[in-house]
Amino acid sequence: MKIQESAENYLETILVLHKRKGVVRSIDIANELNFSKPSVSVAMKNLRLNGCIQVGEDGSIELLDKGREIAEKIYERHTLLSGWLTGMGVSPEVAAEDACRIEHVISNETFDALKRHVRVMSEALKNAK
Repeated sequence: MKIQESAENYLETILVLHKRKGVVRSIDIANELNFSKPSVSVAMKNLRLNGCIQVGEDGSIELLDKGREIAEKIYERHTLLSGWLTGMGVSPEVAAEDACRIEHVISNETFDALKRHVRVMSEALKNAK
């Protein structure tokens, strides 16, 4: 399933905000991403029409299975990549920015290999202590 990078960012933001706040509304997304409310409204409409989210009568936004799958994939990539980069000495700010760009273009094959490598190196460091 191919989805635009902007949609991936919105879904990841919904997931992160839900973890942080519980209830997510369009205004929360606009504030988090520093986007205009009309831009977020258009994006939410597109995500709803594509079966990624549902919007409650109170304006709360929930990820549907399709949206959650995409959001969790992108969030996992972001978390692993930013941690890996900071572990190599990249500042947290730059690591987060770079991870945000890389997470959308890295292939599944390369990400899986990187994930295995990071786990092996992490275990090796634990065992060396």
